[in-house]
Amino acid sequence: MANKDIYIDNQTQETSRHLKELETLYKISQILAEGTPQSQTLKEVLDILDRELGMNRGAITLLVPAGKEIIIEAVHNFSEEQRRRIRYRLGEGVTGRVMQTGKPMIIQKVSEEPLFLNRFERWNITKEEISFICVPITIGDEVIGTISIDRPYNKETSLEEDMRALSIVASMIANDVSARREETVKLQELENENLRLRSELEDKFRPENIIGNSNTMHEVYRQIHQVADSDTTVLIRGPSGTGKELVAHAIHYSSSRAKGTFIKVSCAALNENLLESELFGHEKGAFTGAVQSRKGRMEEANGGTLFLDEVGDFSPVIQVKLLRVLQEREFERVGSNRAIKTSARIITATNRDLEKCVEDGTFRRDLYYRINVFPIFLPSLSERRDDVLLLADHFVELYSKKMNKNVRRISTTAINMMVAYHWPGNVRELENCIERAVLLSTDGVIHGHHLPPTLQTSEATGTVATGTLEDRVSIFERDMIVDALKRTNGKLAAAARQLGTTSRIIRYKTQQLGIDCKRYSTKQE
Repeated sequence: MANKDIYIDNQTQETSRHLKELETLYKISQILAEGTPQSQTLKEVLDILDRELGMNRGAITLLVPAGKEIIIEAVHNFSEEQRRRIRYRLGEGVTGRVMQTGKPMIIQKVSEEPLFLNRFERWNITKEEISFICVPITIGDEVIGTISIDRPYNKETSLEEDMRALSIVASMIANDVSARREETVKLQELENENLRLRSELEDKFRPENIIGNSNTMHEVYRQIHQVADSDTTVLIRGPSGTGKELVAHAIHYSSSRAKGTFIKVSCAALNENLLESELFGHEKGAFTGAVQSRKGRMEEANGGTLFLDEVGDFSPVIQVKLLRVLQEREFERVGSNRAIKTSARIITATNRDLEKCVEDGTFRRDLYYRINVFPIFLPSLSERRDDVLLLADHFVELYSKKMNKNVRRISTTAINMMVAYHWPGNVRELENCIERAVLLSTDGVIHGHHLPPTLQTSEATGTVATGTLEDRVSIFERDMIVDALKRTNGKLAAAARQLGTTSRIIRYKTQQLGIDCKRYSTKQE
């Protein structure tokens, strides 16, 4: 009967121990799921092992990325100075051996184990014999660390049970470490991609990369460099399609805010209510459909630059709110009374005559003076005709790469048509024309018939045809021969073959039309 009672007591104790272990493992899983910093999480795990299972003076080690040194990531009942000071190498001591072999070790009496280095001076702390358990932390076949604990020596204690529980904890820690490593790698990849894209943007939007060599554009470049390093509010003015957004980008990426966010808001594209929410954000329930709070562009641009395109289209309500931002550097979300500070730099742009809008009462005079601190005027393309060919060549190269086509040049006829045209849509219209022409080109050359009809008609271009039929035929022949000579590097015979005629006829035509073949040869002396 006594033996039966002893058996029942042992069974009860074992059941109680297993329940305690399950509760401990559950608590550890909750800690690992909280997502706190790794060292803090691992220290809390060791605290629970001590408090719940009596596993004293735990230590968790991790292999450094180089793979040769082992650092102490978390300890329990040891000083922070000891944690930072103590290091192991692979194969060194019990910890180093477990890390090297990937196999757990149980030391019944550390005083009898020559591998035990006692670097934490456990004997000096306990003044008694202790047992030591160390198990590996592995991800797949890779050993990334160890977890170890000690207990006062007791021959009745089942260290194998402790090792089993500790191995489960080690597996849970391994999953946590693996997830953190994957997240770190992803974050690093995102950061690298962000730096790459930012670098590309900085290169793309440098003032030096804006196309234009006319005197008016040189004045624009000078103004960009003057204002970039300050926080002065800039108003960019000019007709639609002249590149106001490009100038705003150039100011941002030439300033000390280049690492901050550049955010553009197209004011004309939104009605008053949507624009207010877009700029200043809103609180949950502020209006129908506001199911959650949302940051506005003004908040998102904090520390960076906010570009407000077509500011002349602002309603009176938005004008008042923008004036407050410019004066006091603060605003409120829609549906909130809490003032939010902002350090965003404001750059505005418009194609409207703001002075007339002020006189008509549709634009606030005080806001006009606030945004018109440093105006930059962009000329229309008709005022910078010298830049038409520069821009056209740039867009030919750009869209040739995008469409994977080998378009090498623009024909004389097409050049004459582009130079003669008045470009009411400015640079944007020119870009669209070149994109269309590159798409239509089949021989690597942009010809006049590849351009839109608006450029091909005398009414649209203002170039009414004059002269006799013979004069017009001579002009057409000249353009064809010049194009052929450009393609063949000024070689008459090759040009004749391309045009399906003889060298004698081409030679006669060049003399008759006054064409200098040597001009088109790259081997001129």
